Amino acid sequence: MSSRPQVYLTRKECFSACHRLHSPFLSEEANRQVYGKCNNPNGHGHNYTVEVTVRGPVDGKTGMVMNITDLKEYMNQAIMKKLDHLNLDKDVPYFKNLASTTENVAIFIWDSLKLIMDKPELLYEIKIHETDKNAVIYRGEKHTVGHHHHNETVKQSRVTNSSENSSNMSSDSDS
Repeated sequence: MSSRPQVYLTRKECFSACHRLHSPFLSEEANRQVYGKCNNPNGHGHNYTVEVTVRGPVDGKTGMVMNITDLKEYMNQAIMKKLDHLNLDKDVPYFKNLASTTENVAIFIWDSLKLIMDKPELLYEIKIHETDKNAVIYRGEKHTVGHHHHNETVKQSRVTNSSENSSNMSSDSDS
C-alpha cells in the first residue's frame, strides 16, 4: 500500500475594507485604552492580503490537490464578495456584535470557506496580512477552557475589578 504525497497549495488575494476596533463588551473608556487610535469613531482602513492554504494528497489523475480555479472561485465568494470595499462593522452582519479584529476576520473567512468548499477538509490555513508588519494565522483550532478554571478566573477578575476599579467595568461585564 503506497501513500500519496501531501501537498500544500496557497492562493493569495487582496481586499480593502474599513472598520473600527470596538468591542460591545467593553466600556467606551476601555475601548479607547485597548484599541487606541484604531478605536476612532470614524474608523480606518486596510489593504488586507489573504493567503488561503489547502492541504491534501496529489490526485493521481489530475496531479493537483485542488484545481486552483476552484480555489480562486471559493475565495471570490467567501472573501471578495463578502468583504472587499465594505465597512466590516456596518456591512457584514457577522461583526454586528463582534470586534472586527484581524483574528476575527480570519475566523470569518475560515467559516465562510468551509461552508462552500466541495471538500472543506482540505482547508488548512488562513493567513491575513493586515499591514506589512502584522499578520494573523488561523487553522481552525478551537480552544476549550476547563469549566472550573474558567469560573475561578472570572471570580478572581470580578473581585479585583469590583474592589479596585468598578467604575471602568461596562454593564455587560457580569454576563
